[in-house]
Amino acid sequence: MKVSIVGAGLAGCEAALQLARSGVEVDLYEMRPGTMTPAHTTGLPAELVCSNSLRSNLLHNAPGLLKEELRRCGSFLMKAADSCRVPAGGALAVDREEFSRTVQDMLTGEKLITLIEKEVTEIPSGEVIIAAGPLASSSLADAIGELTGSGSLYFYDAIAPVVDFESVNMDRAFLQNRYETDENAEADYLNCPFTEEEYFSFVRELNGADKVSARDFEKEIHFQGCMPVEAIADSGDMSLAFGPMKPVGLIDPRTGVRSFAVVQLRMENRAGTAWNLVGFQTKLTYPEQKRIFRMIPGLENAEFVRLGSMHRNTFINGPSLLDERMRLKTDVRIMFAGQITGVEGYIESIASGFLAGSIMAGADVLPPADTALGVILRYPSETATDNYQPSNINYGLFPPLKRKPRGGRRARREAQAERALNSIKKWLLLSVVSSTEQGVNACGDEYHDK
Repeated sequence: MKVSIVGAGLAGCEAALQLARSGVEVDLYEMRPGTMTPAHTTGLPAELVCSNSLRSNLLHNAPGLLKEELRRCGSFLMKAADSCRVPAGGALAVDREEFSRTVQDMLTGEKLITLIEKEVTEIPSGEVIIAAGPLASSSLADAIGELTGSGSLYFYDAIAPVVDFESVNMDRAFLQNRYETDENAEADYLNCPFTEEEYFSFVRELNGADKVSARDFEKEIHFQGCMPVEAIADSGDMSLAFGPMKPVGLIDPRTGVRSFAVVQLRMENRAGTAWNLVGFQTKLTYPEQKRIFRMIPGLENAEFVRLGSMHRNTFINGPSLLDERMRLKTDVRIMFAGQITGVEGYIESIASGFLAGSIMAGADVLPPADTALGVILRYPSETATDNYQPSNINYGLFPPLKRKPRGGRRARREAQAERALNSIKKWLLLSVVSSTEQGVNACGDEYHDK
């Protein structure tokens, strides 16, 4: 069997590597660098375009649980991410170029994977996984629309700017983790504190700034989890102070008090030469970004390694189109994986690719519904079709506990995580037996002893 995978993003790369591990030959198509998107800057596989963070590593947060499940299942991209991590407190952030090059080495080192730099404008014959991502070319989007018999849905995503660390004024900015109580702990976040006057002046300028307009035929639909900073500011003068600029848990060491608001920056690469503005995705014009973001205390003379941008993300109405194995109901030889199905986020895309590759390779036993992988598998096919919207992994998507533990929300999340990891352990054992009977290796092997 040979499988064609359209798109060498996070989902496509993970799916290809899972298939190859199971002895399946793969043609992996990627249109970059010949045909670029509005958001990508390189031709490397698995390029991270919005942020360098894969979010929380903590098990009481659903993204942390999903990462741990993937580690235990032998995800290749999780292994790459862990090897390329940069300091980010309780989150997993990576040096994005090193991460992409690590994934590229994994792909090129696998004899069963052929990486083809070519734009796909028609759905290939045979077994196919469409993992083109939310930035599929218009030609491919048209082909998908023709295949599914429905128009594409879409929402807008935004990218945060990145600044050169040497241009930061450290007389104003300070290094500190939120809620950090250990004075000897290494700080992972750079903080730019605002006075009340500075904050409201910043909000005023942000609200009046020039923005990049949508094209005439596009309706702007922002994904709630990645709102442009100016869209947040537009909802109320204090919305930023209670959102990405909240000062809670941060004490300026020079004053000993909490500032009125704070902009946090997170390390972008291992060298620590570039830092991104956390929660500052934007659709401001480039000149306005430079003018307004230099109003942030400490960034008065900021040099921007990359400015923010806005792009349209395309996704299909999964519940009306896909079955429980992510296959097209009208043509089961075709699977969809990644953000084009409506799962949102880096780690969710990796998980979707892992599932697609494993299922296409012949995995017969599906992950239980009370696991994070089970949620990722079922969300695009079992969610109500009315007003279907992309979603990150969250504990609200998990089945409820039979008994609620004492201790509040965190205790419930920890209990759900414990239940999920127990289920994953049992599922891995079942999957190994099933795979052995079929003569394939659909699950990872390096984490089975956990």
